[in-house]
Amino acid sequence: MKFSSCLTRGMKTVIRKLLFFIYEKIFGKEVELMAVIYAMLIVKGKKTIGQVPEKIREQVRQVLEDLEVTELSE
Repeated sequence: MKFSSCLTRGMKTVIRKLLFFIYEKIFGKEVELMAVIYAMLIVKGKKTIGQVPEKIREQVRQVLEDLEVTELSE
């Protein structure tokens, strides 16, 4: 059983907000929550930078750069 399937919707929301909060505190930058989520999906191999909506693509690239995985933003 996957860990993610054990989580309730409320727990997933809390985890997303926590990730966003941690990112903001570590890097001191404000970004859209979706940019952080897309960056995590790219790191996990579930999405590519080409699948990110154009509107937030630069923010996702910045998040990937901050995570030191710039090779994933090409």
